[in-house]
Amino acid sequence: MSANDSPSGLQTTSAPHESAFLKACRREPVPHTPVWFMRQAGRSLPEYLKVREGIAMLDSCMMPELVTEITLQPVRRHKVDAAIYFSDIVVPLKAIGIDLDIKPGIGPVIAEPIRTRADLARLRDLTPEDVPYVTEAMGMLTAELGATPLIGFAGAPFTLASYLVEGGPSRNHERTKAMMYGDPELWADLLDRLAAITGAFLKVQIEAGASAVQLFDSWVGALAPADYRRSVMPASVKVFDAVASYGVPRIHFGTGTGELLGLMGEAGADVVGVDWRVPMDEGARRVGPGKAVQGNLDPAVLFAPTEAVEAKAREVLDAAAGLEGHIFNLGHGVMPTTDPDALTRLVEYVHEQTAR
Repeated sequence: MSANDSPSGLQTTSAPHESAFLKACRREPVPHTPVWFMRQAGRSLPEYLKVREGIAMLDSCMMPELVTEITLQPVRRHKVDAAIYFSDIVVPLKAIGIDLDIKPGIGPVIAEPIRTRADLARLRDLTPEDVPYVTEAMGMLTAELGATPLIGFAGAPFTLASYLVEGGPSRNHERTKAMMYGDPELWADLLDRLAAITGAFLKVQIEAGASAVQLFDSWVGALAPADYRRSVMPASVKVFDAVASYGVPRIHFGTGTGELLGLMGEAGADVVGVDWRVPMDEGARRVGPGKAVQGNLDPAVLFAPTEAVEAKAREVLDAAAGLEGHIFNLGHGVMPTTDPDALTRLVEYVHEQTAR
């Protein structure tokens, strides 16, 4: 083992601050376009399925050594430019005592949904003592990752509220929108509570060593821009403001958010994720100046032959060629049945094509 290698085989030649990923977040010149994938930690990797065998999802998120191993797996295999912490957006809700479970094939299911003002009392503040396993795992990870940045993350208030109000995943968000339109004061108080919990959860991760954080607003694409601005954006602003003083890049991502990109940037993000429905150059135009962008290959493209994957990746790179800061990613998460080798080849292709 050379002096520049950590025990995990990851390069430790320079500080994460000088990595291609963090430089792109800051819109600085990069040696190559950095690449990482949402849901790269887990799902499609056989080594992930092996270490997770017989362990429930939420339990696995609370086991620091397992979290460390799963987070490192895609960095070792794919040589991506950043690791993303292995967890789930409902972990902070579980940590404060909400009765929930992640059911295979369904997703998070809430035993007693939040429907009334009295229910808000169950959403207490989150403290570092609620999530000691996060601090421990992040410490282990930063020691192993060396120069590779670690991305922390959390679910945004709207998406967490949707799970809490609906009781689980929802196609149309009927109960969520009914509360938002029908009882705007209760809705605002719910999102305010969730903004405080989310901000606290991100602070724990940054203080434990995260080099950047991503706020996932997975379901916010269900809203019109006026509703987002009035009923959701204030809570997202509070989350970004809560961690602004740390100086780490803040990434904001949602799916189906083409009409919301400008507002999502306004909420306080330094980097805005663009899904595959909007070309990168147009996405950057909508986001506006002074922000980096992330994305945006359609995850389904990875099931096509290598030549087709590379052709579509080339389209993304060409559309992003004139932008100040671009991080290559998928337009959503890695699908469970994706061939891991397709991801490895894609990282190599982007690195080779953009080497400066």
